[in-house]
Amino acid sequence: MTQVDDRAAVKLERVSMRYGSMRVYEDVDLVIERGERLGLVGGSGSGKSTMMRQMIGLQAPTAGRVTVFGQTLYSPGARHAQMLRDRCGVLFQAGGLFTDLNVYDNVALPLRELRVLDEDLIRELVYLKLRLVGLAPETAGLMPYELSGGMTKRAGLARALALEPELLFLDEPTSGLDPIGSENFVRLIGRLHSELEFTMVLVTHDLLSLPALCDRIAVLADGRLAAVGTLDEILASQHPTVQKLFHGARAQQIFGARMEAGHA
Repeated sequence: MTQVDDRAAVKLERVSMRYGSMRVYEDVDLVIERGERLGLVGGSGSGKSTMMRQMIGLQAPTAGRVTVFGQTLYSPGARHAQMLRDRCGVLFQAGGLFTDLNVYDNVALPLRELRVLDEDLIRELVYLKLRLVGLAPETAGLMPYELSGGMTKRAGLARALALEPELLFLDEPTSGLDPIGSENFVRLIGRLHSELEFTMVLVTHDLLSLPALCDRIAVLADGRLAAVGTLDEILASQHPTVQKLFHGARAQQIFGARMEAGHA
């Protein structure tokens, strides 16, 4: 009998993904520790969102093993897969709210899916989650089309936190937000991580959010993990794609002082 090792939140072992003859990535090894905040970065089409779906249990890899809290996903007869998904929360790129449900019912949906909570308790929890992400109680009755971009992100985050997940996935959480909205949302996520101590996987193109939100960064490039490490270790990488992503004109504006300090 295989011994369960749940010290890591997520473990990828020689994971590969192909669509027919097209390789997305292969032989990826990655360990995400409990409580860690990992940023997953790469160019368009590098496979970041695919890898996130595999960690959530929504898409099986072509080869390799994905382990979440010591339990192997995608194994034959893996009846624990849904139980593991219940320990995860996901904030989708555009918020992912159901357009025909108001904010209250969007946040209540995962709670109702449990089929063990009465409506009074669900109501209490919904308003608790809305307060947690900084939304006023009257937001609950609004439809998604009535929300601003920032409110949509917060409502999506409230739903992602509804089941108090141990593992939170954020897919481009700051996309579509103006600079002030983005800064406020980054601050909110940082505060929630500090208070709730969940493990976090952040898929992003937003380099500005990396120093504030990530303990380590994994860079997908050329079908492999080109670099994994702290921001300073990533900035020191000589991999061509890493250099392109983290040493371009915009990156120089964001990380310039840090780079100079590293060479001092």
